[in-house]
Amino acid sequence: MMANAETREAWLRGTLQEIPAVHRAVLHSFAMAEEDLSRCCGELSLGEWNMRPGGVAAVAFHVRHIARSVDRLLTYAEGGSLNEEQVAKLKTEGAQCIAIDKELAELRSAFEDAARRVGALIGEDLQAARVVGRERLPTSLGGLLVHVAEHTQRHVGQAITTAKLVRAARLG
Repeated sequence: MMANAETREAWLRGTLQEIPAVHRAVLHSFAMAEEDLSRCCGELSLGEWNMRPGGVAAVAFHVRHIARSVDRLLTYAEGGSLNEEQVAKLKTEGAQCIAIDKELAELRSAFEDAARRVGALIGEDLQAARVVGRERLPTSLGGLLVHVAEHTQRHVGQAITTAKLVRAARLG
């Protein structure tokens, strides 16, 4: 039985066809991340968002890290360096979640801002040199765009796995 367009993964819905493939993949990654996190982690309680079963990072960390790492990686993609606010936020990613709706709003806002920023990079040379971090490690614009998508998905998977462990603990 074939899934209808609404139940297919974002990249298989035929959307954003006017956007170049690499940029489109990044935007689809964001859409899938928001949908998957909402579906798999949305019903957890505040306490469960902060649980660290077996010492793994909490769902709250992963959601916060996704939002903030997207911002940092796109700063590098734009040819910039991190500012003081970005560095300060990096240091608080492991903090306890005090309001799930606040975390999800930060994620949604980050993805909306990121979509605008990715769109502004259309037409730029994907081979253009970029650097990452204080060590100014070499990469390219295309490398950063691919990495922001795969890094987002990596943490989505970790958040979903943590949510499954939390639910299993709930059931005893």
